Amino acid sequence: MTPTIIEAAINGVTTKDRNPHVPREPAEIFEDALRCLSAGAAIVHNHIDQVAGDGPTAAERYLEAWRVILRQRPDAIVYPTVGIGGSAEVRFAHVPPLADSGLMRMGLLDPGSVNLGSVGDDGLPGGSFDFVYANTFADIRHAADLCERYRLGPSIAVFEPGFLRTVIAYLRAGRLPAGAFVKLYFGGDHDYLGGGAGVSFGLPPTRIALDAYLSMLEGWSIPWAVAVIGGCVVESGLARLALERGGHVRVGLEDFAGARTPRNEELVREVVALAAEVGRPVATCSGTARLLGLPRRG
Repeated sequence: MTPTIIEAAINGVTTKDRNPHVPREPAEIFEDALRCLSAGAAIVHNHIDQVAGDGPTAAERYLEAWRVILRQRPDAIVYPTVGIGGSAEVRFAHVPPLADSGLMRMGLLDPGSVNLGSVGDDGLPGGSFDFVYANTFADIRHAADLCERYRLGPSIAVFEPGFLRTVIAYLRAGRLPAGAFVKLYFGGDHDYLGGGAGVSFGLPPTRIALDAYLSMLEGWSIPWAVAVIGGCVVESGLARLALERGGHVRVGLEDFAGARTPRNEELVREVVALAAEVGRPVATCSGTARLLGLPRRG
């Protein structure tokens, strides 16, 4: 059986008010990341809090935590998020220095645009969180070119089916950078970022929705994982469906919403236990790099 890749998305824009266990400061981030890696995660994805005034740059802020993580776990795979606002050159400006540090092997490629938001108290989309995440085809090409230039395996976020159509176009043209890992994001229905009834984007976390994505990927050999934003990928049953079909799983407090306030490593352990039930071993960090075909550093 193909080993299961587990990615831990440890913070995102989740606040301490929503879950007191979410890591926000660099020291919290590296401690949390190391616990997730020990629990079975092979990939750690984190955001950083912006620093006002003359504080460190975005790349330096990431490296403050990453240097500690990679010192203790040199095989770990870590990657950042995209900056907010401005041109693609501005939003991805932190990628070259992170790649040059030698600590980053996975890049970013979000191949589409989407209204990211929650459902308000009135039941309509556009609650307390209402944001258009825009990536033009030129922006997508810029992100792909960065991954190619710096030998980074792209982490590909698929929020809607149109995103996956673009991925397939790059595959068909032979232009998708090596080491690609597709994340299929499904929309949950729990309170998320203050929204009263979950998120207002993405296919629901159901067997039919997963089958729709997999039918689009039929004939293409590319690793894929599932995640539920505004829900729980394990409790929804989606993680089991993915594991049974040879897929992988992303968990973490960036995505999770529900009655519980778990720690990131608890969510990782739940996937490890589920993989054991299904009969899938868990991929190590070095094993994940091989499965994805991540380009070597240097």
